[in-house]
Amino acid sequence: MKQRVVVFVSPLQELYTVTCASAVFGYHGPDIPRHYDFQICAERPGPVATSVCADLVVERGLDAIAEAGTLLIAGWGGCGGTGISAELVDAIKAAHARGTRLVAICSGVYLLAEAGLLDGRRAAVHWDFTADFAKRYPRVRADKTVLYVDDRDIATAGTSGTTIDLCLNQVRHEHGAALAMRIGRQFSAPPHREGCQRQYPELPTTGPVPDSLSPLLDWVIANLDQPLTLEDMAARSGRTPRTLSRHFADQLGVSPGRWLLDRRIASTRALLEETDLPIETIAQRVGLSSAVNLRRRFHNALDTTPAQYRRTFRRLPPRKNTDR
Repeated sequence: MKQRVVVFVSPLQELYTVTCASAVFGYHGPDIPRHYDFQICAERPGPVATSVCADLVVERGLDAIAEAGTLLIAGWGGCGGTGISAELVDAIKAAHARGTRLVAICSGVYLLAEAGLLDGRRAAVHWDFTADFAKRYPRVRADKTVLYVDDRDIATAGTSGTTIDLCLNQVRHEHGAALAMRIGRQFSAPPHREGCQRQYPELPTTGPVPDSLSPLLDWVIANLDQPLTLEDMAARSGRTPRTLSRHFADQLGVSPGRWLLDRRIASTRALLEETDLPIETIAQRVGLSSAVNLRRRFHNALDTTPAQYRRTFRRLPPRKNTDR
């Protein structure tokens, strides 16, 4: 049975968040298993104004929330926490009480906070309205430094640009890294970013900074089977090792070595899920040199063995119909 993902939209809705959620949870063609049913709702059915000067016609109202396995709040068009109705708050609280997973993107965090569901919790909040949010909701531990916080029952993303990361993270937890990577490859999503990575570099300027590391990251992924070092990555990027390390810390919140190991572990998980390749072969393909090294690194990262992981998450091919 497919899980229903309902995306709640509000006036002056930014469409990027909605389309990103649809790209992850929508239909991906006959070759990729479909585990989600995607739907949009609003407080009141009908045209909803968007940020691109074109209305979004929404057929479902708050009643759709009662059918949601995941409710994704794609932002809040009001000013801060103003204009939030008691009816909307009640619908969100009732959904959480039923066990619905709640996901708030950017300003959507105001709705969860208004419902009191973030009290005592850490939440990712956009750097531009952290001060206002903290003043309105002092019981919430607002964090402007991370991309997202995912507590499974409730998840928050600081920026709309993190929507794909957070949605793919849900697919990864619910259906495995291999499926998340297959979905991400369909729309050329960048390598998965962990929630602990920074929203933006700590510079004396405001606003997000373009990711100048993208060419290097693409090259590393394409050469993951090679014994890459910090010096190799620095030479490729035209920076010194020290400068590159600082650049990684500013933009990704991790060191180059940590990022590289995370990519190797992610690729290992995908190969364990999708193939019957021996551990030694997988170790060579992901650049971990030997089965012994792979097992040690894998256990340190996931607290399980590659063999146990494969038994748990191995994707079996569909059974052939033998009926005549």
